[in-house]
Amino acid sequence: MDQEEMTSGDVHNRNRRKSPMEKLKLNVEKNFCEECSLALRRFIGHVDGVESIDVEEGKIAVVFDEAKITEEELLRITRDNIEKLGYKIE
Repeated sequence: MDQEEMTSGDVHNRNRRKSPMEKLKLNVEKNFCEECSLALRRFIGHVDGVESIDVEEGKIAVVFDEAKITEEELLRITRDNIEKLGYKIE
């Protein structure tokens, strides 16, 4: 099939490669209270590229699409929000 024969659907399907998901894991110096845990889940969970976030017992795991957000950017956003809530990453 040459370039002229390709339909827009062909181009769309070719560009729709599934990106591998990455996982960012962080330890926090103490456990989150319930309200802080919920706030962190709501904020980080709404960041473009974040697939899921798990917050429990002083640990955070964020599954994300590196094609949409880099690990460095996600770490910066997560660290900033954790510190705003009064916690520190170990």
